[in-house]
Amino acid sequence: MLAFIKAIFQNKTLLWSLTKNDFKQKYFGNLLGVAWAFILPSATIAILWFVFQVGFKSKPIDNFPFILWLVVGMFPWFFFAEALTAGTNSILSNNFLVKKVVFRVSLLPIVSISTALIVHVFFIFFMFTMFIYYGYTPEIYWLQIFYYLFATCVLLLGLSWLTSSVIIFFKDIGQIVGMFIQFGFWLTPIFWSLKMVPEKYHWIIQINPAYYFIQGYRDSMINHVWFWEDMGMTIYFWSITMIIFVFGGLTFRRLRPHFSDVL
Repeated sequence: MLAFIKAIFQNKTLLWSLTKNDFKQKYFGNLLGVAWAFILPSATIAILWFVFQVGFKSKPIDNFPFILWLVVGMFPWFFFAEALTAGTNSILSNNFLVKKVVFRVSLLPIVSISTALIVHVFFIFFMFTMFIYYGYTPEIYWLQIFYYLFATCVLLLGLSWLTSSVIIFFKDIGQIVGMFIQFGFWLTPIFWSLKMVPEKYHWIIQINPAYYFIQGYRDSMINHVWFWEDMGMTIYFWSITMIIFVFGGLTFRRLRPHFSDVL
């Protein structure tokens, strides 16, 4: 772990260059360029808002306008889904670095996560602006968003190490990840409230690590609850995340010597 952290600082310039290059390749080849990074999530939120707010006449949730309650859950999920998908394919899409360049390949998932992070940070400040526009003054609890963002990144890195190393030998992992993202979207309380589910079934929803940071965003922006006030969920999340992080890292390290042969 110390060697890995040291490698991040030693290669920070290269990581930033790779992140900028990845960002350009992903968006600048299109007519609208980088605008697509913001158009697609915004369009999805607009559709869901229209369906549930206008069509189904959804009432304010927790005394908050539905659109605010919705974006607080949708923005972190967009980041998680985009970063995990890109992280899964990070080795395959940069195979030239694996085969021809002496490079610490375990850093590549960080590049994919960082690309998604750039867009997500914009949406975080856009979310702050929306709350201010609706008349809510900034609260110190809002800063807690960045704790949950860090927690999400650690979980993403562990998952990306696991999936990006396995996909080289088992290509179907890409479709499996996509399927789990689809299931996760509907099974995580993103545009529906946990209060809709009988309390005896809450634990089934809460064992999903994504529940922690989705609820964390809402606790920061809406409920004004610090993460240490629910220490049980915090300990559970970090325990699961550390298991995934270590298992993902060990899997990556074990399979790394065979990457160039397979690619």
